Amino acid sequence: MKHLYFIAVLSLLNFTVFSQNSSTIHSISDKKLTGKLEKALAGFKGNAGIYVRNLKSDKFASINADTIFPTASMVKIPIMIGVFDKINKGQIQFDQLLTYRDSLKYDDGITGSLRDSTKIPLPKVIHLMISLSDNTGSLWLQALAGGGSTINQWLEINGFINTRVNSRTPGRKQNQAMYGWGQTSPREMAELMAMLRLGKVISPDASERMYRYLGMQFWDGEALSQIPPFIKTGAKSGAVNQAKSEVVMVHAPHGDYVFCITTKNQQDERWQRDNEGYKLIRTVSEIIWNHFEPKSNWKPVSGYEKWWF
Repeated sequence: MKHLYFIAVLSLLNFTVFSQNSSTIHSISDKKLTGKLEKALAGFKGNAGIYVRNLKSDKFASINADTIFPTASMVKIPIMIGVFDKINKGQIQFDQLLTYRDSLKYDDGITGSLRDSTKIPLPKVIHLMISLSDNTGSLWLQALAGGGSTINQWLEINGFINTRVNSRTPGRKQNQAMYGWGQTSPREMAELMAMLRLGKVISPDASERMYRYLGMQFWDGEALSQIPPFIKTGAKSGAVNQAKSEVVMVHAPHGDYVFCITTKNQQDERWQRDNEGYKLIRTVSEIIWNHFEPKSNWKPVSGYEKWWF
């Protein structure tokens, strides 16, 4: 009983730390930005949530920011953290060589296309998971991290109450049926990204390595396409039939800002660039950039759309 009491107290303390780190208590609502985002969401055929925080001014905007949404591939951020937590504890080595087996195959991504017994360094699998959103590699890493339950324990201890891994995780079949591989809220996913940026996940050096991975994105055609290519960003997107999402940290000239936009129950399930969810992500990213950088005259160059996959 004393052990359970200690865990409960520790969780409460860590949640308080997370709340303070996320500045949700002392931040000032940016009503002007909120109004712009509400206008952008008007008429959207589905559910959407947005959370934005300027790390310099600490102002925030939120719409359904604490509602639970599917993570889709954004769940790969908690999976990466789970792997780095194992490395930090000395249970696996960052530079160790892994052996791929056909039994690991989930789909025909890069990792799933490897031949049985292929040797591949762990850092390359992490890179494929974050940069290319490789699913077979991601599930492999989830297992190496100790499984969804171990990752979820880290999230709970560190004050994240909505963000969880569901797939291949005991006791979470009902959540998986509702949200898929993982679940989160816009506020929590954005603040998890902010914690990585600020060096507060596991250790400063681990945070920096993970954040560098998030700065190398192949899938850059939505939120990132509305931010100048010469501006440093860290990001992870996700997409399934009825849900689209993206979390982005932007190193803007007048101060860093982070945002997360998520959708669910979309009527538009087309896997096309003009999917309503993708369009909303691009619109929201453009609004936020122009709000924090009003004197910027940068716009996506004419014809840029044909260069996105």
